[in-house]
Amino acid sequence: MTRVGAIFSPYPNPPEAFRAAVEAAEEAGVPELWIWEDCFRQSAFATASAALAWTERLRIGIGIAPMPLRNVAATAMEIATIERMCPGRLLPGVGHGVLPWMAQVGARAASPLTLMREYVPALRALLAGEEVTVDGRYVTLDHVRLDWPPAAAPRVYCAAEGPKTLRLAGAVADGVLLNSGYAPDAIARSVEAVRAGHAEAGRDDRFDVAAYVVAAFEPDAAARAAAEVEEISPGSDPRAAVLAGAPDEVAAEIARFADAGIDDIVLLPPREEPDLAAYFRNVGEVARLIA
Repeated sequence: MTRVGAIFSPYPNPPEAFRAAVEAAEEAGVPELWIWEDCFRQSAFATASAALAWTERLRIGIGIAPMPLRNVAATAMEIATIERMCPGRLLPGVGHGVLPWMAQVGARAASPLTLMREYVPALRALLAGEEVTVDGRYVTLDHVRLDWPPAAAPRVYCAAEGPKTLRLAGAVADGVLLNSGYAPDAIARSVEAVRAGHAEAGRDDRFDVAAYVVAAFEPDAAARAAAEVEEISPGSDPRAAVLAGAPDEVAAEIARFADAGIDDIVLLPPREEPDLAAYFRNVGEVARLIA
């Protein structure tokens, strides 16, 4: 069954607006609320842990935390601690990070693919409670094991966009997170690359595909959503890449993206969305209709 979530964007929402947004999402019945860690706006793990402490049912997705910013053991400790305190409600994701931002803090990897190839398997192994030794270009661990691993390791998502990264994510992660601004035909090609990488790695376990999709609700929903896509993804087909209308119309149109291979459709509000609580009420209604 297709899952539905929403995003709390740090553009233009400051950290002090987060608690009200989280509580509104929980009250509205939104199943998942995703955040991201953009330099230099907000921390992923601080916001995730706060949101989980404030709520009882809401799942929190991190999409994503940049791998170059943190030693993999530190990331594993963050995830394991949160997972043990709030089991089953964290959806952690990692990615390359925006390369110019990584350069600003002296953490840009010369080979982001090599970093992902070393980092993600090590992270998954640590979360599974294994003792890990790695002597890589970017990841070095010497008999490292978490003292408090999660009872059940959460799925680790990788953000991916280019063909090589998509295939690698399929090979090394538990799920992939696709960016917004793409129509279903482009998404289907990305999913095909991910599934190919998963198969080439000899894996037959479950793999989850999540995607951000710009969505707007009345009034002027289609125009507002299309304008957002034109800004973030110039040259794309904005009307094909968005969901817009009343909740029942959005729910009906979700099939276009689910048919492209998306398991988890995460609705991204336009940047100038005036009322996040109302937006989350609409997302909650979409989730109920889909369920």
